[in-house]
Amino acid sequence: MTDLSDPKTARELKGGTGLRRMINAVGYSVQGFRAAFRTEPAFRQLALLNMVLLPIALWVDVSPAERAILMVTPLLSLTIELINSSIEHVVDRISLELHPLSKSAKDMGSAAQFMGLVIIAVCWGVILI
Repeated sequence: MTDLSDPKTARELKGGTGLRRMINAVGYSVQGFRAAFRTEPAFRQLALLNMVLLPIALWVDVSPAERAILMVTPLLSLTIELINSSIEHVVDRISLELHPLSKSAKDMGSAAQFMGLVIIAVCWGVILI
């Protein structure tokens, strides 16, 4: 097993320092988007929702601040879904056995995503109605 308390080992696992680390981080992010799109139907649905809402946010006649809110809220929900999916994957990696804490972790991730959708509905509703 790798000793993660050694800063040198931890740095090597993260892919170096400086510009190399930043380039690696972008690559890891792209891999994360690909994995989410490939394995998570909810992520694909939210990506589609973003493809619909973001152009509408650019098209409607609102103030710049309102436009920013209309654009950020769907992106926020997409971000929440990435976090929710990562929680689900980690819980499943630990064990597929039914456990109250595993269920609670997954349910809270789902609740976070529900709140993201409520935020979209409230912000879009207040701004456009």
